[in-house]
Amino acid sequence: MFFSSKLLKWYEKNNAQYPWRLTSNPYHIWISEIMLQQTQANTVINYYNNWVNKFPDITSVAKATSDDILKSWEGLGYYARARNFHLACKKLYDKGLNEVPNNYNNFIKLPGVGEYTAAAVISIAYNKPYPAIDGNVIRVISRIKEIPHTFPKSKKIINQHLLNIIPKKKPGDFNQAIMDFGRFVCTNFLPKCKECTIRLSCGAFVNNRVDNFPIKLNKTKKPHYDVAVGIIWSENKILITKRRENGLLGGLWEFPGGKNKPTESSEECIVREIKEELNIHVDVQEKIHKIKHAYSHFSITMNAYNCQFIKGNPELLGCANFKWIDPKDIQKFPFPKANHKIFNKIYDQIN
Repeated sequence: MFFSSKLLKWYEKNNAQYPWRLTSNPYHIWISEIMLQQTQANTVINYYNNWVNKFPDITSVAKATSDDILKSWEGLGYYARARNFHLACKKLYDKGLNEVPNNYNNFIKLPGVGEYTAAAVISIAYNKPYPAIDGNVIRVISRIKEIPHTFPKSKKIINQHLLNIIPKKKPGDFNQAIMDFGRFVCTNFLPKCKECTIRLSCGAFVNNRVDNFPIKLNKTKKPHYDVAVGIIWSENKILITKRRENGLLGGLWEFPGGKNKPTESSEECIVREIKEELNIHVDVQEKIHKIKHAYSHFSITMNAYNCQFIKGNPELLGCANFKWIDPKDIQKFPFPKANHKIFNKIYDQIN
């Protein structure tokens, strides 16, 4: 237990004071862990504070509309997290529950709750010794044990090692300590080995091989897509469409359009996509903006054009819903971040 006691002493001295660490409310801990997935802690702080103020408990989430949930999540990315959290709260509410299950096996059955989230929440909120394995933990243990495998092949070794050393009295503190330690000391690049209080227990440090761990997979180059969208006008209103729930950015509103085919101009793409999505005809007019935006797994160049509605009754062929809205109301709807970059160009046309 030398490693655990050293790590907990380091944590007591260096504990990062995030708002979700100042509460014992399991629901607050749960939503913080969902937000922290693939998102930096400093980015999460404002979203977390706003969320718990607007949705103080499971019941308030369950009763909210999808648009309310996604609007509060807007800009945080990975929107499936919000949709799954909403669905999980609905499932609990439908069972008459307004509290987070304190049993790991029951909790992990909820939508969006994987092994990491279940272990983190159960250990922090209910003081049960389940190891929570994230990227920081993988890096720390891979270096300590000099694990010669990539993740997830190394997962079994890491989990077993953590089970052997996680303290029963403060498992939540231990999980947060090792994650913080990986984030601030045992970093991916330029690890601070001179500041490391457990370096003599680290095989990679002792053998001067810290940079060799964890073993990494070769990264593939992110694809890039050209995208065209139409700002469709009719009687001073614009048409927006809602993405289907199951898919990237599901449930968000957007300007209709899509990916350019290889030999297709942006104008031709817009006409085709809008016909395929809504079965309406538009006249593509001037380009109003060009945007470059990077997502986690790909990047896009988006060209936005003003369009005039010509004819047709919109049908839900490639989207979940549509609305004709006053452009001044556009901020009321949850949109992908890339679409936000077009808003000012629309406002310029109505002012």
